[in-house]
Formats: sequence, structure tokens, C-alpha cells
Amino acid sequence: MKPFALLLERLLYTPQRNAKLALLADYFAHVPDPDRGWGLAALTGSLAFRHARPGLVRELALRRADPVLFAWSYDFVGDLAETAALLWPEPQRHGAWPRLEEVVGGLAEGSRADLPDLLAGWLDRLDASGRWALLKLVTGGLRVGVSARLARLALAAHGGREAAEIEELWHGLEPPYRPLFAWLEGKAPPPSTGDLPVFRPLMLANPLEEADLARLAEDPEGLDAWQVEWKWDGIRIQIVAAPGGVRLYSRGGDDISGAFPEILGAVRFEGVLDGELLVQREDAPASFNDLQQRLNRKSVTPRMLADYPGLVRLYDILFDGPEDLRPLPLAERRARLEAFLERERPARMDLSPLVTATSLEALDRLRREARGMAMEGLMLKRRDSAYLAGRPKGPWWKWKRDPHTLDLVLMYAQRGHGRRSSFYSDFTFGAWQEGPRGPGLVPVGKAYSGYTDAELMALDRWIRSHTVRRFGPVREVEPALVLEIAFDSLHRSPRHKSGLAMRFPRVHRIRWDKPAAEAERLEVLEAMVS
Repeated sequence: MKPFALLLERLLYTPQRNAKLALLADYFAHVPDPDRGWGLAALTGSLAFRHARPGLVRELALRRADPVLFAWSYDFVGDLAETAALLWPEPQRHGAWPRLEEVVGGLAEGSRADLPDLLAGWLDRLDASGRWALLKLVTGGLRVGVSARLARLALAAHGGREAAEIEELWHGLEPPYRPLFAWLEGKAPPPSTGDLPVFRPLMLANPLEEADLARLAEDPEGLDAWQVEWKWDGIRIQIVAAPGGVRLYSRGGDDISGAFPEILGAVRFEGVLDGELLVQREDAPASFNDLQQRLNRKSVTPRMLADYPGLVRLYDILFDGPEDLRPLPLAERRARLEAFLERERPARMDLSPLVTATSLEALDRLRREARGMAMEGLMLKRRDSAYLAGRPKGPWWKWKRDPHTLDLVLMYAQRGHGRRSSFYSDFTFGAWQEGPRGPGLVPVGKAYSGYTDAELMALDRWIRSHTVRRFGPVREVEPALVLEIAFDSLHRSPRHKSGLAMRFPRVHRIRWDKPAAEAERLEVLEAMVS
């Protein structure tokens, strides 16, 4: 448990990506089985304990600490695990730390009735750092800046392998990953995934910048060398159908099959398809806001299926049956995809149409005219490109439409997580709306990115000195600071008080110079709804 706690603490205070990779690789190299495998499972979200809930942590902490002190501390710290770890009484003599294997086994096998005493016993054996790590493990709140993708990259570095090799094995493996580590260290052959429906790493596009456009304009082959498609406003997915089952994966390799049973039910073939998941409205793709109603759900109701039916718009084929098509040029894969769809005719799937234009200027007009439609812009792909894992520079470009920007007023702020847990870094902003007592603010979105570290510290100082009310960890601030917010689109949403939802809002600029009264009115946003 001690190496895992030390790893979490170092990851939390290490913002640099390469430094995180080095920490992870060192952990995999020096921590023995099975503890390193259980640590990997915790970091990648592959562990879940039935009876361990944040409410149990709060209950245990309140048994050992004054309730008022706990409430004040939690309000200041903003993180339940950290608050409980710091307030937990220090024993006169710490016992031996449990192995991570012991903790995982106890949490997995213990009954609900046994868990409070089990957890309290471990907490009494640890110092503050160990208690924090244990409680983060129990509640599944390991926000230390490590994604499953980053952990797999560290595994690749540890074993001197390509990340794509590990990606293709990952969904056929189970914690604590002994066969994986044995292979990476040259002690065994690669783990076999058999006929399981495993994820294949996606090929990703790079943003098309001005310099790239200039090079394209000078390309003697012109647009004839490129396949142009719409960039659909959904989420990238991969359908994998194998003898061992059918799965639907997100671009990061997360299994989202349970949220879209109608898509899985339409699969009557064997192969791997690449496309965009959308919601269908009257034979046309709907807005991303409609798709959001279906995302992040473990199961869906019949009403949800009827109101937000799924559609996959296909644009590539990786496997046709057992045949791997990825080495083929895109032009050949497109022909194979068209033949596949003609042969299989899968329900709830169609072919992404190609876009034709005689010049980059014409494509630019199409890109800008896509605003208000279910497209984010254009994709440009070389017709001779093989399907390569990752984001190779040159074969595929994404040419997104320009974002909207609006000046909106900061209303509420909340502390962030991880290394931002001491700063107010999550912001709710609003627009002015006329009311019976004059203009008032109505929330229209939240943002927690787009600013520099220096700007974050300046915002944090401003929020602390302009707080007018507190609601637990949330502060309401004086309506005096304007943030210029960039976002991709606006949609109707009955779930929000304003009736609107923004896609990908982020702080573009802090308008220290602008009076709050000059920020946008709600009717301006309503006129932009697509």
C-alpha cells in the first residue's frame, strides 16, 4: 500500500505528462505482483467495490471528529477523502501498512456490515498520506491526472513495446494483469485474447492550421489526393463484432455497449467498423445535445430509446470478418466499406457521404456554412493513407468551424480536483435576463479550462475577495467579473434553468476591463440556438 500511496501523491503534484509517465513506469518496474497490477487497475478505473461509498467515509470520519470541525474543514478543503484523512486521529503507534492486495481483497469480499470496521482498522495503521490514498481507492476518486491511455503508454515504456500492441490486448485482460507484465518483461508470450471483441486503437486527425492550409494549397496533386467528409457532431466510436461477442467502444477504448443496446442488436456480421455515433431525427442526425441524453448511462429505458434513437454514420472499416484491412489505402477501404454495407445492410447504420469541391476556398465556404447543422466542420484524409494507430501528422486533418465567443458574467465558483483542489477553478457563468425586478443573471454554462496557471491564481484571489454567499464548497460571487467564453454550439435543454446548453465551453479571456452590465443578454444566446 505504501508504494501506491507514494505514487498517487507524486502524480498529484506532477503536472508534466512525461514526468507522470516516468513515475508510472518506475512503479511498474519496482513494485511486485500482484500489487502493481491492482495499482494499475485502480488508476485505469477497472476496480469497483460494491459496498464502498462516499457516505461510508463521511460516517466514519464523523465518528472520530467533531461534526462542526468536519463541516468547516470539508468546506475549506473541498475533498472528502483529503478531509477525512487529515482529521482522522493519529494513533499512538502506527501498525504495519497493509499490502494493496489485502485491501483490494478485503473490499471485494467483505460484506456491507464488515466494511466499516475493516476500513477503520486500515485507517488506524496508516499516516495521513496513506489514509488519503486508501480513501481515494475506496471511493474511486483517483483524480491525479492519469488517464487509462496514459497508464497504457507507461506500460509500453516499461516493456519497450508500442502502445498500440497493448491497446489491442487491453480489453482481453483482467486485473491484476500477471500475464501482461510477464510478457512485457520477456518472461512469457503475449497474452491471448482469442475470439474476444477487443478494441483496436483509432487513427486520429490533426487540427488544420494556417501553415498546413498553405502547404495544401501548394500541393501539386491538389484536392484529388484527398477524401473529404463532414466532421459529424457526435462521438467517435468503434463497433467490434467477433465470435466472442459484440462491443461498442468510445474513442478512448471505454466500453459503452450498455448505453446503446439498439446498435448492438443491429449487428449480424463479423468485423470492426469506425464511425460517428449520433441520434437520429426524421432520417437526419440530431444535435449533440440530443446525444448527450444517452451518454454516460449504464442502461436506458424504452422511452429513452424511442425519444433518442441511436445511429452510426460509418466512414471506415478495419476488419471485414477476420481479414485485417488496416494496411490498405483509404480508397480501397472505402470501396470495401461500401461493398460491406451493400452486402450486410445493417440497421441503424449508414455511410458518411463524401464532400466534393474544386478548391480549398470552396471547402472553406462549406465549412463555415456548416454552422447550425449537425456538423463540426470537415475531415480531409489522404486517399493513399493506411489506417495507423494514434495521431500521425499529415494523412488526416480536421478543419473545424470557428468557435462562438460571448461575454458572460461569473456567478459561482467551486474548487477543482487533484492539484487544483486548493483553487477555485470550476466556474459557472450567466447571461442577463429581464425580470419583474429588473435584469438578473441566469446560469448558462460551466467551464474549468482555457486559462493559464497565472490566470487561475488571479481568478482564485478575486473569487475569495468577492464572495457574497457560500453553499458548501460552492461560492456565489459578486456579479462583477466578465469572462469571454468560447464554445462550439448552443442547444435547447430542459435540464438547465436557462433552457440552453453549451457544447465544450472554455474560458477564452478574462475581461477585467469590461463592466458586467455590458455582458450578453439571454435573448442573444437564444437567437444562436442550432
